[in-house]
Amino acid sequence: MTALRTQDVRRNSIRVAIAATAVVAAAYLVVAVAVAAIFTSNQTSQIDSRLATSLAHPHFPVGGPGDDGFGPPDPDRPGGLPVLAWVVLEDGSVRKDYSNAFDLPGAYKNVASPTTVTIDGQELRISGAPVSYQLGNQAGTGYLVVGQSLEPLYQARGTVVLAEVLIAPVLLAIVFLGAVAIGRRVASPIEAARRRQLEFTADASHELRTPLSVVEAQTSLALAQQRSADWYREAFTRIDPETKRMRKLLDDLLWLARFDATQGSPHAEPVDLAVLAAATADRFGVIAESRRLGLEVQAPSESMVVTAPPEWLDRLLGVLLDNACKYSPQGGTVVVAVGSDGGRIALTVDDSGPGIPEEERPRIFDRFHRANDTGGGAGLGLAIADAIVRATGARWKIGSSPTGGARMSVSWPRAFSGPRESAATAPSSSPTV
Repeated sequence: MTALRTQDVRRNSIRVAIAATAVVAAAYLVVAVAVAAIFTSNQTSQIDSRLATSLAHPHFPVGGPGDDGFGPPDPDRPGGLPVLAWVVLEDGSVRKDYSNAFDLPGAYKNVASPTTVTIDGQELRISGAPVSYQLGNQAGTGYLVVGQSLEPLYQARGTVVLAEVLIAPVLLAIVFLGAVAIGRRVASPIEAARRRQLEFTADASHELRTPLSVVEAQTSLALAQQRSADWYREAFTRIDPETKRMRKLLDDLLWLARFDATQGSPHAEPVDLAVLAAATADRFGVIAESRRLGLEVQAPSESMVVTAPPEWLDRLLGVLLDNACKYSPQGGTVVVAVGSDGGRIALTVDDSGPGIPEEERPRIFDRFHRANDTGGGAGLGLAIADAIVRATGARWKIGSSPTGGARMSVSWPRAFSGPRESAATAPSSSPTV
């Protein structure tokens, strides 16, 4: 089942990666087209600027007698050799630049603004303006047309597009692999949480099945035929602990559900752990007496104050004492100690039960996990205790008691020192453990 869920995570991460890559590819295509368009526009503007400069400063030497065109261009003229030139004389004839191999079509003899045209299969950018000329003994006012081939621009643009095409697969591969890695990294905790939720539901169902089966069986027998009053009393005696067990289980489940759903913690205030420990131990006195347990509280005379929600600390102490009383054999001892641990205050509960094996300690806080079945229960108490410890910034220390049982110790930063009366005590109404 776990392997199947792992495959689902991988497949989903690949789907997400493909979707992310497609989005990036579309965005990259838009950017690439925009870059090519901006590059073309910029280069075209530079050509237009060069043509405007050539029109403003026409320096085309006149050829010798019998020469139909201009002589070799002045090397100092603006624009240099790439600029082509035609002069349309007053009689309509056209003279062209020495280096110009293109004949100017009649349609472009009066071109004014920069225009892209095709002459002899070559795309040119041309522009024109009136000009005075002197050709031998002939002088007059004609029209100067200058142009420049767009082939270098197209070659440069082709280089840009080629670079974009070469970069695209590398970029998309990086995006895809990165999205897969991030997707798996993000999805793994989500899948783990979902798996824990499924296991939690299955465990809760399992824990409820047994008491419900007892209640159902007793009810079916009671309804099958008329019974005596003693029989009914015995049946209710069997049902009573099962209903209490279900009630406790449901209370624990509801507490954990509220705790998981709560964004913040209840109001924290100074709490004297020594006073709280004494009050909780007093509450468990009847349970200890019924099992002939020795229940002892050890606390210094000064205040042992920590800052935390009092109802949470009361619940934590209740869980620890409940477990200690359940796992300790009849005639055993349970010791609750409050004391200083450097700059922290430690609460320690020792019992004389079977203890917690080393290999079980990493899992004792898992919901519905029990190190052994000696004390019964659903395995939610320590999960609740651990949630409180983590939420209040405390630390666990798990070990063995002097009698060989379990030692559960929790420590908090010290709030302040002072007379015990200055600290808050346990709440008057304690939740059921």
